[in-house]
Amino acid sequence: MDWNDTPEQAAFRTEVRQFIAAELPAYYRSMEKRRAAATRPEGNDWMTDLLLGDDEARAAAADWNNALLARGWAQPGWPKEYGGGGLSTMEQFILKQELTRAEAPEVGSTGGGGQIGPTLLVHGTEEQKRHYLPGTLSGEYLWAQGYSEPGAGSDLASLQTRAVRDGDEWVINGQKMWTSNAHKANWVFLLVRTDPQAPKHRGISFLMADIKSPGITIRPIVSMGGWHVTNEVFYENVRIPADQMVGEENRGWYVGMTLLDYERSAISGAMQQQKSLGEILDEVRGGRTPSRRELVRAEIADRHIEIEVNTNLNIRIATMQARGMVPNYEASMVKAYSSELSQRLARTGVKTFGLYGLLFDAEEPLAPVRAKHVLAYVGSVVGTIAGGSNEIQRNIIATRGLGLPRG
Repeated sequence: MDWNDTPEQAAFRTEVRQFIAAELPAYYRSMEKRRAAATRPEGNDWMTDLLLGDDEARAAAADWNNALLARGWAQPGWPKEYGGGGLSTMEQFILKQELTRAEAPEVGSTGGGGQIGPTLLVHGTEEQKRHYLPGTLSGEYLWAQGYSEPGAGSDLASLQTRAVRDGDEWVINGQKMWTSNAHKANWVFLLVRTDPQAPKHRGISFLMADIKSPGITIRPIVSMGGWHVTNEVFYENVRIPADQMVGEENRGWYVGMTLLDYERSAISGAMQQQKSLGEILDEVRGGRTPSRRELVRAEIADRHIEIEVNTNLNIRIATMQARGMVPNYEASMVKAYSSELSQRLARTGVKTFGLYGLLFDAEEPLAPVRAKHVLAYVGSVVGTIAGGSNEIQRNIIATRGLGLPRG
Protein backbone atom coordinates (compact mmCIF):
# COMPACT_ATOMS: atom_id res chain seq x y z
CA MET A 1 0.00 0.00 0.00
CA ASP A 2 1.27 3.46 -0.93
CA TRP A 3 0.52 6.03 1.79
CA ASN A 4 1.77 8.93 -0.30
CA ASP A 5 -0.52 11.27 -2.24
CA THR A 6 -0.59 11.01 -6.00
CA PRO A 7 0.47 14.24 -7.75
CA GLU A 8 -3.21 15.11 -8.22
CA GLN A 9 -4.01 14.41 -4.57
CA ALA A 10 -1.00 16.45 -3.43
CA ALA A 11 -2.17 19.39 -5.52
CA PHE A 12 -5.66 19.16 -4.06
CA ARG A 13 -4.25 18.98 -0.51
CA THR A 14 -2.27 22.15 -1.18
CA GLU A 15 -5.42 23.82 -2.50
CA VAL A 16 -7.32 22.87 0.66
CA ARG A 17 -4.56 24.18 2.93
CA GLN A 18 -4.44 27.47 1.04
CA PHE A 19 -8.22 27.77 1.30
CA ILE A 20 -8.15 27.19 5.07
CA ALA A 21 -5.31 29.70 5.48
CA ALA A 22 -7.28 32.34 3.58
CA GLU A 23 -10.85 31.68 4.72
CA LEU A 24 -10.96 30.18 8.22
CA PRO A 25 -12.25 32.97 10.52
CA ALA A 26 -9.93 34.29 13.21
CA TYR A 27 -12.41 33.08 15.84
CA TYR A 28 -11.57 29.46 14.96
CA ARG A 29 -7.84 30.16 14.87
CA SER A 30 -7.78 31.46 18.43
CA MET A 31 -5.96 29.02 20.71
CA GLU A 32 -8.09 30.23 23.62
CA LYS A 33 -11.25 29.35 21.68
CA ARG A 34 -9.82 25.99 20.68
CA ARG A 35 -8.91 25.10 24.26
CA ALA A 36 -12.38 26.12 25.44
CA ALA A 37 -14.00 24.04 22.66
CA ALA A 38 -11.90 21.04 23.70
CA THR A 39 -13.87 20.83 26.95
CA ARG A 40 -17.22 20.63 25.15
CA PRO A 41 -18.40 17.12 24.26
CA GLU A 42 -19.12 18.27 20.71
CA GLY A 43 -15.77 20.10 20.32
CA ASN A 44 -15.72 23.03 17.90
CA ASP A 45 -19.44 22.78 17.21
CA TRP A 46 -20.74 24.96 14.39
CA MET A 47 -24.39 24.58 15.42
CA THR A 48 -23.67 25.75 18.95
CA ASP A 49 -21.74 28.76 17.66
CA LEU A 50 -24.43 29.70 15.13
CA LEU A 51 -27.41 29.36 17.45
CA LEU A 52 -26.13 29.85 20.99
CA GLY A 53 -22.85 31.74 20.61
CA ASP A 54 -22.07 35.41 21.15
CA ASP A 55 -21.95 37.88 18.25
CA GLU A 56 -18.38 36.89 17.35
CA ALA A 57 -19.20 33.18 17.33
CA ARG A 58 -22.35 33.60 15.22
CA ALA A 59 -20.55 35.78 12.69
CA ALA A 60 -17.66 33.32 12.42
CA ALA A 61 -20.02 30.37 11.96
CA ALA A 62 -21.89 32.18 9.17
CA ASP A 63 -18.70 33.34 7.43
CA TRP A 64 -17.16 29.87 7.52
CA ASN A 65 -20.30 28.27 6.15
CA ASN A 66 -20.47 30.81 3.31
CA ALA A 67 -16.82 30.23 2.41
CA LEU A 68 -17.37 26.47 2.18
CA LEU A 69 -20.63 26.91 0.26
CA ALA A 70 -18.86 29.00 -2.36
CA ARG A 71 -16.53 26.06 -3.09
CA GLY A 72 -19.23 23.40 -2.79
CA TRP A 73 -17.29 22.01 0.15
CA ALA A 74 -20.05 22.34 2.75
CA GLN A 75 -21.15 18.94 1.43
CA PRO A 76 -18.27 17.86 -0.82
CA GLY A 77 -19.79 14.50 -1.77
CA TRP A 78 -23.14 15.81 -2.96
CA PRO A 79 -23.63 16.29 -6.71
CA LYS A 80 -22.85 19.79 -7.95
CA GLU A 81 -26.39 20.26 -9.24
CA TYR A 82 -27.63 20.24 -5.64
CA GLY A 83 -24.95 22.56 -4.29
CA GLY A 84 -22.32 19.98 -3.40
CA GLY A 85 -18.73 19.70 -4.51
CA GLY A 86 -18.99 16.48 -6.53
CA LEU A 87 -15.61 15.45 -5.12
CA SER A 88 -14.18 11.97 -5.41
CA THR A 89 -13.97 9.80 -2.32
CA MET A 90 -10.24 10.44 -1.90
CA GLU A 91 -10.72 14.19 -2.34
CA GLN A 92 -13.39 14.10 0.38
CA PHE A 93 -10.96 12.14 2.56
CA ILE A 94 -8.20 14.72 2.07
CA LEU A 95 -10.56 17.64 2.67
CA LYS A 96 -11.84 16.10 5.90
CA GLN A 97 -8.29 15.30 7.00
CA GLU A 98 -7.08 18.86 6.49
CA LEU A 99 -10.12 20.49 8.08
CA THR A 100 -9.68 18.30 11.13
CA ARG A 101 -5.96 19.04 11.30
CA ALA A 102 -6.74 22.78 11.27
CA GLU A 103 -9.47 22.27 13.91
CA ALA A 104 -11.94 23.88 11.53
CA PRO A 105 -15.54 23.01 12.48
CA GLU A 106 -17.79 20.88 10.31
CA VAL A 107 -20.68 23.05 9.10
CA GLY A 108 -24.34 22.12 9.01
CA SER A 109 -26.13 19.77 11.37
CA THR A 110 -24.80 16.23 11.75
CA GLY A 111 -28.21 14.86 10.86
CA GLY A 112 -28.38 17.05 7.78
CA GLY A 113 -25.25 16.68 5.69
CA GLY A 114 -24.35 13.10 6.49
CA GLN A 115 -27.82 11.60 6.94
CA ILE A 116 -30.99 13.23 5.61
CA GLY A 117 -29.21 14.94 2.70
CA PRO A 118 -27.75 11.77 1.16
CA THR A 119 -31.01 9.93 1.97
CA LEU A 120 -33.00 12.48 -0.04
CA LEU A 121 -30.50 12.24 -2.89
CA VAL A 122 -31.21 8.50 -3.13
CA HIS A 123 -34.89 8.20 -2.13
CA GLY A 124 -36.40 11.70 -2.25
CA THR A 125 -38.67 13.07 -4.92
CA GLU A 126 -37.28 15.81 -7.15
CA GLU A 127 -39.52 18.29 -5.36
CA GLN A 128 -38.15 17.21 -1.96
CA LYS A 129 -34.58 17.52 -3.20
CA ARG A 130 -35.14 21.02 -4.60
CA HIS A 131 -36.91 22.16 -1.46
CA TYR A 132 -34.87 20.67 1.41
CA LEU A 133 -31.32 20.29 0.11
CA PRO A 134 -30.49 24.00 -0.46
CA GLY A 135 -31.84 24.88 2.98
CA THR A 136 -29.82 22.07 4.55
CA LEU A 137 -26.69 23.46 2.95
CA SER A 138 -27.35 27.05 3.99
CA GLY A 139 -28.23 26.17 7.58
CA GLU A 140 -31.89 27.11 7.21
CA TYR A 141 -32.77 23.49 8.01
CA LEU A 142 -30.92 22.08 11.02
CA TRP A 143 -31.77 18.41 11.47
CA ALA A 144 -32.02 15.92 14.31
CA GLN A 145 -32.44 12.15 13.95
CA GLY A 146 -35.45 10.47 15.56
CA TYR A 147 -34.59 6.76 15.55
CA SER A 148 -34.03 5.24 19.03
CA GLU A 149 -36.86 4.69 21.50
CA PRO A 150 -37.01 3.52 25.13
CA GLY A 151 -37.58 -0.05 23.95
CA ALA A 152 -35.80 0.12 20.61
CA GLY A 153 -32.11 0.94 20.65
CA SER A 154 -29.78 -1.66 19.17
CA ASP A 155 -32.92 -3.53 18.05
CA LEU A 156 -34.23 -0.47 16.23
CA ALA A 157 -36.79 -2.43 14.20
CA SER A 158 -38.78 -2.91 17.42
CA LEU A 159 -39.77 0.77 17.38
CA GLN A 160 -43.38 1.53 18.35
CA THR A 161 -43.91 5.22 17.52
CA ARG A 162 -47.03 5.18 15.34
CA ALA A 163 -48.10 7.26 12.38
CA VAL A 164 -51.68 6.97 11.08
CA ARG A 165 -52.85 8.46 7.80
CA ASP A 166 -55.67 10.99 8.13
CA GLY A 167 -56.53 12.51 4.76
CA ASP A 168 -53.54 14.52 3.54
CA GLU A 169 -51.72 14.26 6.86
CA TRP A 170 -49.89 11.78 9.07
CA VAL A 171 -50.71 11.79 12.78
CA ILE A 172 -47.73 10.74 14.94
CA ASN A 173 -47.81 9.44 18.52
CA GLY A 174 -44.93 8.01 20.50
CA GLN A 175 -41.58 8.73 22.15
CA LYS A 176 -38.01 8.92 20.89
CA MET A 177 -34.86 8.74 23.03
CA TRP A 178 -31.29 9.99 22.68
CA THR A 179 -32.23 12.54 20.01
CA SER A 180 -28.98 14.47 19.74
CA ASN A 181 -29.28 18.23 19.15
CA ALA A 182 -33.09 18.22 19.15
CA HIS A 183 -32.89 21.33 21.35
CA LYS A 184 -30.92 23.10 18.60
CA ALA A 185 -32.52 21.61 15.49
CA ASN A 186 -35.62 22.96 13.75
CA TRP A 187 -36.46 19.80 11.77
CA VAL A 188 -36.35 16.12 12.61
CA PHE A 189 -36.48 12.98 10.46
CA LEU A 190 -37.84 9.88 12.10
CA LEU A 191 -38.79 6.27 11.59
CA VAL A 192 -42.37 5.42 12.54
CA ARG A 193 -44.55 2.32 12.39
CA THR A 194 -47.31 2.67 9.81
CA ASP A 195 -48.39 -0.99 9.65
CA PRO A 196 -48.39 -2.65 13.09
CA GLN A 197 -49.46 -6.00 11.57
CA ALA A 198 -46.41 -6.34 9.34
CA PRO A 199 -43.15 -8.09 10.36
CA LYS A 200 -41.06 -5.69 12.41
CA HIS A 201 -38.60 -4.75 9.65
CA ARG A 202 -41.55 -3.93 7.43
CA GLY A 203 -44.43 -1.61 8.13
CA ILE A 204 -41.98 1.21 8.99
CA SER A 205 -42.00 4.57 7.18
CA PHE A 206 -39.59 7.49 7.03
CA LEU A 207 -41.03 10.95 7.79
CA MET A 208 -39.75 14.51 8.12
CA ALA A 209 -41.29 16.99 10.57
CA ASP A 210 -40.91 20.59 11.65
CA ILE A 211 -39.73 20.23 15.24
CA LYS A 212 -41.86 23.22 16.24
CA SER A 213 -45.03 21.36 15.20
CA PRO A 214 -47.79 21.34 17.85
CA GLY A 215 -47.57 18.21 19.99
CA ILE A 216 -43.76 17.83 19.97
CA THR A 217 -42.20 18.15 23.43
CA ILE A 218 -38.42 18.07 23.96
CA ARG A 219 -36.96 17.22 27.36
CA PRO A 220 -33.20 17.39 27.97
CA ILE A 221 -31.08 14.42 28.99
CA VAL A 222 -28.08 15.78 30.90
CA SER A 223 -25.07 13.45 31.04
CA MET A 224 -23.11 12.65 34.18
CA GLY A 225 -20.52 15.11 32.86
CA GLY A 226 -23.11 17.87 33.01
CA TRP A 227 -23.55 18.14 29.24
CA HIS A 228 -26.81 18.57 27.39
CA VAL A 229 -26.36 16.90 24.03
CA THR A 230 -29.23 14.42 23.75
CA ASN A 231 -32.95 14.59 24.51
CA GLU A 232 -36.12 12.58 24.86
CA VAL A 233 -38.82 13.75 22.47
CA PHE A 234 -42.55 13.11 22.83
CA TYR A 235 -44.99 13.12 19.89
CA GLU A 236 -48.64 13.64 20.84
CA ASN A 237 -51.06 13.81 17.90
CA VAL A 238 -48.45 15.58 15.79
CA ARG A 239 -49.83 16.32 12.31
CA ILE A 240 -47.53 16.64 9.32
CA PRO A 241 -48.30 16.85 5.59
CA ALA A 242 -48.34 13.53 3.75
CA ASP A 243 -45.74 14.77 1.26
CA GLN A 244 -43.15 14.77 4.05
CA MET A 245 -42.72 11.01 3.73
CA VAL A 246 -39.48 9.94 2.06
CA GLY A 247 -39.66 6.83 -0.11
CA GLU A 248 -42.54 4.37 -0.11
CA GLU A 249 -44.99 3.81 2.71
CA ASN A 250 -43.98 0.81 4.85
CA ARG A 251 -40.54 0.71 3.21
CA GLY A 252 -38.88 3.22 5.53
CA TRP A 253 -36.50 0.68 7.06
CA TYR A 254 -34.68 0.45 3.74
CA VAL A 255 -34.66 4.23 3.39
CA GLY A 256 -33.24 4.67 6.88
CA MET A 257 -30.57 2.03 6.41
CA THR A 258 -29.37 3.32 3.04
CA LEU A 259 -25.64 2.83 2.49
CA LEU A 260 -24.17 5.80 0.69
CA ASP A 261 -21.20 5.63 -1.62
CA TYR A 262 -20.40 9.28 -0.92
CA GLU A 263 -20.70 9.08 2.86
CA ARG A 264 -17.75 10.84 4.44
CA SER A 265 -14.84 8.98 5.96
CA ALA A 266 -14.43 8.73 9.74
CA ILE A 267 -10.85 9.99 9.47
CA SER A 268 -11.67 12.91 11.79
CA GLY A 269 -11.86 10.49 14.74
CA ALA A 270 -8.31 9.24 14.16
CA MET A 271 -7.07 12.79 13.64
CA GLN A 272 -8.65 13.95 16.90
CA GLN A 273 -7.05 11.01 18.70
CA GLN A 274 -3.66 12.02 17.33
CA LYS A 275 -4.20 15.55 18.63
CA SER A 276 -5.28 14.33 22.06
CA LEU A 277 -2.19 12.17 22.42
CA GLY A 278 -0.04 15.08 21.28
CA GLU A 279 -1.58 17.28 23.98
CA ILE A 280 -0.71 14.71 26.64
CA LEU A 281 2.90 14.63 25.44
CA ASP A 282 3.13 18.43 25.26
CA GLU A 283 1.84 18.74 28.82
CA VAL A 284 4.33 16.15 30.07
CA ARG A 285 7.28 17.70 28.23
CA GLY A 286 6.33 21.19 29.32
CA GLY A 287 6.32 20.16 32.97
CA ARG A 288 3.32 22.37 33.73
CA THR A 289 1.62 19.57 35.66
CA PRO A 290 3.29 16.81 37.70
CA SER A 291 3.11 13.59 35.73
CA ARG A 292 3.94 9.92 36.11
CA ARG A 293 5.78 9.80 32.81
CA GLU A 294 7.96 6.82 33.65
CA LEU A 295 4.98 4.72 34.71
CA VAL A 296 2.93 5.44 31.59
CA ARG A 297 5.67 5.55 28.95
CA ALA A 298 4.78 2.11 27.54
CA GLU A 299 1.06 2.85 27.73
CA ILE A 300 1.49 6.06 25.73
CA ALA A 301 3.50 4.12 23.15
CA ASP A 302 0.63 1.62 22.90
CA ARG A 303 -1.84 4.46 22.27
CA HIS A 304 0.41 5.84 19.53
CA ILE A 305 0.52 2.47 17.76
CA GLU A 306 -3.24 2.00 18.12
CA ILE A 307 -3.97 5.43 16.64
CA GLU A 308 -1.82 4.54 13.64
CA VAL A 309 -3.83 1.33 13.25
CA ASN A 310 -7.07 3.33 13.40
CA THR A 311 -5.78 5.77 10.77
CA ASN A 312 -5.02 2.89 8.42
CA LEU A 313 -8.43 1.31 9.01
CA ASN A 314 -9.96 4.62 7.92
CA ILE A 315 -7.73 4.80 4.86
CA ARG A 316 -8.90 1.30 3.97
CA ILE A 317 -12.54 2.44 4.08
CA ALA A 318 -11.79 5.45 1.88
CA THR A 319 -9.85 3.30 -0.58
CA MET A 320 -12.73 0.81 -0.85
CA GLN A 321 -15.21 3.60 -1.52
CA ALA A 322 -12.89 5.10 -4.13
CA ARG A 323 -12.96 1.73 -5.94
CA GLY A 324 -16.76 1.66 -5.94
CA MET A 325 -17.04 -0.85 -3.10
CA VAL A 326 -19.46 -0.48 -0.18
CA PRO A 327 -17.79 -1.15 3.21
CA ASN A 328 -19.79 -3.44 5.42
CA TYR A 329 -18.07 -5.32 8.21
CA GLU A 330 -15.08 -3.02 7.61
CA ALA A 331 -17.15 -0.05 8.82
CA SER A 332 -18.13 -2.05 11.91
CA MET A 333 -14.45 -2.72 12.57
CA VAL A 334 -13.69 1.01 12.50
CA LYS A 335 -16.63 1.90 14.73
CA ALA A 336 -15.80 -0.71 17.38
CA TYR A 337 -12.05 -0.16 17.33
CA SER A 338 -12.18 3.64 17.30
CA SER A 339 -14.76 3.99 20.08
CA GLU A 340 -12.86 1.65 22.39
CA LEU A 341 -9.57 3.37 21.55
CA SER A 342 -11.09 6.72 22.53
CA GLN A 343 -11.94 5.25 25.93
CA ARG A 344 -8.44 3.86 26.40
CA LEU A 345 -6.90 7.17 25.33
CA ALA A 346 -9.01 9.10 27.85
CA ARG A 347 -7.96 6.69 30.61
CA THR A 348 -4.32 7.14 29.66
CA GLY A 349 -4.73 10.92 29.81
CA VAL A 350 -6.14 10.73 33.32
CA LYS A 351 -3.61 8.15 34.51
CA THR A 352 -0.65 10.18 33.21
CA PHE A 353 -1.26 13.02 35.66
CA GLY A 354 -2.29 11.04 38.72
CA LEU A 355 -4.62 12.90 41.08
CA TYR A 356 -4.22 16.08 39.02
CA GLY A 357 -5.81 14.19 36.14
CA LEU A 358 -9.03 13.96 38.15
CA LEU A 359 -9.55 17.74 38.35
CA PHE A 360 -12.89 18.21 36.64
CA ASP A 361 -13.04 22.01 36.29
CA ALA A 362 -11.62 23.20 32.97
CA GLU A 363 -10.84 26.60 34.54
CA GLU A 364 -8.77 25.07 37.38
CA PRO A 365 -5.13 26.20 36.75
CA LEU A 366 -3.69 22.84 37.80
CA ALA A 367 -6.03 20.80 35.58
CA PRO A 368 -3.89 19.33 32.77
CA VAL A 369 -5.04 20.24 29.25
CA ARG A 370 -8.05 22.11 30.73
CA ALA A 371 -9.38 18.85 32.20
CA LYS A 372 -9.91 17.56 28.67
CA HIS A 373 -9.07 13.95 29.37
CA VAL A 374 -11.09 13.45 32.53
CA LEU A 375 -14.05 15.06 30.74
CA ALA A 376 -13.41 12.75 27.78
CA TYR A 377 -13.18 9.80 30.21
CA VAL A 378 -16.71 10.55 31.43
CA GLY A 379 -18.06 11.44 27.99
CA SER A 380 -16.61 8.43 26.19
CA VAL A 381 -18.69 5.93 28.19
CA VAL A 382 -21.49 6.13 25.62
CA GLY A 383 -19.11 5.79 22.66
CA THR A 384 -19.43 2.01 22.54
CA ILE A 385 -23.23 2.24 22.70
CA ALA A 386 -24.18 5.15 20.45
CA GLY A 387 -24.35 4.58 16.71
CA GLY A 388 -24.96 0.85 17.16
CA SER A 389 -23.54 -0.91 20.20
CA ASN A 390 -20.20 -2.63 19.82
CA GLU A 391 -21.86 -5.96 20.59
CA ILE A 392 -23.89 -5.48 17.41
CA GLN A 393 -20.74 -4.45 15.51
CA ARG A 394 -18.99 -7.65 16.61
CA ASN A 395 -21.92 -9.73 15.42
CA ILE A 396 -21.61 -8.08 11.99
CA ILE A 397 -17.87 -8.68 11.92
CA ALA A 398 -18.37 -12.33 12.92
CA THR A 399 -21.13 -13.17 10.44
CA ARG A 400 -20.32 -10.97 7.46
CA GLY A 401 -16.59 -10.66 7.87
CA LEU A 402 -15.54 -14.04 9.25
CA GLY A 403 -18.45 -16.09 7.91
CA LEU A 404 -19.32 -17.51 11.32
CA PRO A 405 -22.82 -18.94 11.85
CA ARG A 406 -25.38 -16.96 13.79
CA GLY A 407 -25.57 -18.11 17.38
